Amino acid sequence: MEMGIRELGADGMTTPENGGQKARFSIWRLLPVALLVGGLVAFFVFDLDVYLSFDILSDNRDFLSQYVAENFVAAALIYTIGYIAVIAFSLPGGAILSLTGGFLFGIAIGSVLTIVGATIGATTLFVAAKTAFGEVLQARAGAAVNRMRDGFQKNAFSYLLFLRLIPVFPFWLVNLVPALLNIPLSVYMLATLIGIIPGTVVYVSVGNGLGAVLDAGRSPDLGIIFDLEILLPLIGLALLSLVPILYKRFSGKADGEQS
Repeated sequence: MEMGIRELGADGMTTPENGGQKARFSIWRLLPVALLVGGLVAFFVFDLDVYLSFDILSDNRDFLSQYVAENFVAAALIYTIGYIAVIAFSLPGGAILSLTGGFLFGIAIGSVLTIVGATIGATTLFVAAKTAFGEVLQARAGAAVNRMRDGFQKNAFSYLLFLRLIPVFPFWLVNLVPALLNIPLSVYMLATLIGIIPGTVVYVSVGNGLGAVLDAGRSPDLGIIFDLEILLPLIGLALLSLVPILYKRFSGKADGEQS
């Protein structure tokens, strides 16, 4: 009888007395997410989006280039921190910032700085969301959600790599969903780090030739990643990331048929 008794905790959530962990809700868990949401709101309230535009870059290109030449380490650090903030606060302008990295630092260094910034920024949002909602959602999830979560967790790296490689999924969404599915932090970081490399290199490479584009009074094509010659290889890489899942599934069936 005692196995079926559920007591009401001080936080208002019920929990079994059979040794299961209580999913506690605390207002302090929401603080990191509240800060990130507040930053996103402030970004638009104070019209800070105008600073992530090609017009600003074009007007200040000489100053930025000179600053990088004279203060390379400081400039690289500022750029990386800025990229972390853009991704963590889910601000628009990540593509423009990636092009700026290629313009200011070149393809190799620009790609490294962008990948590091994007990975840290995405991880910041992931940890904030997981801290705020992960445990509570896990406790309240139904059977169908639990099955989906378990299936995702078993092949988390492959699934995440697939989502990162295909550019049709919003970056902020791919940052949040794994947090709600309770994906391990190490798996999330590694899949993010590897998965964003191809797309980052594409944008940074375009940014490396941004000077000529600005001289011609034009704006670069932000939709270049959807060109077939770029998109098809990315789709191919994404499908390759699913090979381990298919192998497990079909090898499992084969083992079952033999037994």
